[in-house]
Amino acid sequence: MNESLALLLVHDLLLSKSGIAASVTHPLRQAVTRHKARLTAELTKIRIKKGFGSINELRNHIAKVDVDETEGKAPSAASPKQVQHPRWARINISKSTLDDQLQTTFAGFEIVDSLEQILLAEPATKILYVDQHIPNLIALAPATDLSKTAAYRKGYIILQDKASCFPAYLLDPKVEDGVCLDACAAPGNKTTHLAAILKSQDRTRGKARIWACERDKVRAGVLSDMVALAGCQDIVTVRAGQDFLDLKSEQSPWNEVGSLLLDPSCSGSGIIGRNDGHTVTLPSTIQNAQMPERSRKRKRHVKTNSKTIADKAGQEISQPGDGPIQLQARLKALSAFQLRLLLHAFRFPNARMISYSTCSIFAEENEHVVVAALQSSEAKQYGWFLHLRDEQITGMKTWPVRGDIQACQHRLADDISGAEQIAEACIRCLPGTKDGTQGFFVAAFIRRCQKVVSAVDSNYSQMGSPVMASPMRDSSAVEEDEDWNGFSDSN
Repeated sequence: MNESLALLLVHDLLLSKSGIAASVTHPLRQAVTRHKARLTAELTKIRIKKGFGSINELRNHIAKVDVDETEGKAPSAASPKQVQHPRWARINISKSTLDDQLQTTFAGFEIVDSLEQILLAEPATKILYVDQHIPNLIALAPATDLSKTAAYRKGYIILQDKASCFPAYLLDPKVEDGVCLDACAAPGNKTTHLAAILKSQDRTRGKARIWACERDKVRAGVLSDMVALAGCQDIVTVRAGQDFLDLKSEQSPWNEVGSLLLDPSCSGSGIIGRNDGHTVTLPSTIQNAQMPERSRKRKRHVKTNSKTIADKAGQEISQPGDGPIQLQARLKALSAFQLRLLLHAFRFPNARMISYSTCSIFAEENEHVVVAALQSSEAKQYGWFLHLRDEQITGMKTWPVRGDIQACQHRLADDISGAEQIAEACIRCLPGTKDGTQGFFVAAFIRRCQKVVSAVDSNYSQMGSPVMASPMRDSSAVEEDEDWNGFSDSN
């Protein structure tokens, strides 16, 4: 048992309402519970010393972000309030409505006028805020526990960060466009959000279809469970074990795809708490070094400082503790993989729209991938452009945080105007801000002409600025558009 696992098990034993999530005969559980009396006594001493009258008070203290970590005690009345990360919940309109949930699950909650009231509230305050950017999304105080509610167990509400709702909402799929493909679908929050959007358009016709690909069969099982819980298995087909890169886009049935949601594996650097380390005071390695030689040899050494884990596509994801060289190497590998997926998405002949997203704060996985995709031969050959801010759905158009201009300009040499347009079209979320989101990035691509160009213009390789876009028009309009200068439609 390593230090991190020991800390987790002790936390669950002493503070979690449900205790350790393992059978009573599990060796790890037994290893901790045999010391329960001593651990409980020590916790009681610390709780009393710190001035907490009950375990619940201590739990609330732990949940608060505005704790004076230097002093190790509760903040004074003069301590400035810090931004907390709210509990976000999406009302699953495949099964319920916002009004129904406000009258039932949240009947005892006060509806407040601003997100700031949520961010500065006590962790367990019964208040909620109805989001102004994403329909059917609410913010709650961070310690709000919905896991025991009937609405959560029945799939009426889905716990999903606000930023994670951006890809499906920006994609704005239409039933008439054909099949919607979620390329890297597990665990299924975005898939079920897509389903809710499509089902709201298709209450009677029954034509909405989503195909959800997940190459890892274990994760595909989680995806299937999520789809069933959300009540959208009637329009979602889970393609378990299906690698998106293996799809033959020109062949049936994949040539029926009209929109794609691409949320590939990434560094995860925007996830709240991912890089937060914990200081654990346990017996030091010096004590181990002083042990007799015979005892040291009998110890089983377990490596606990692995810096990478393999994601569902076999790529490496950065971990806390990566040095600059290791991080850059991983970002290079990840961005190459992400671009490969995005260019493959460009090849679906009847696709109208693609959303590309990551939960990363690094430009290498975000703006750099977008610019590289726009400059690719695939973008020119298949007629893909960037979906500009003015043409985005209202909630995304009004979102204030846009892409990084300098990151775009880094890939565009001296094309400042092009960098500004691309940055405006990209959407960013920053962790730990008054917006209450995790770190996230999303951009959308729109197909401007249906005709697939067989030969790329010979001048394409010298193109200085990437392809820009406005909403899809017929191919005849492309010939008259002076902004389209990558190839000649007469070819």
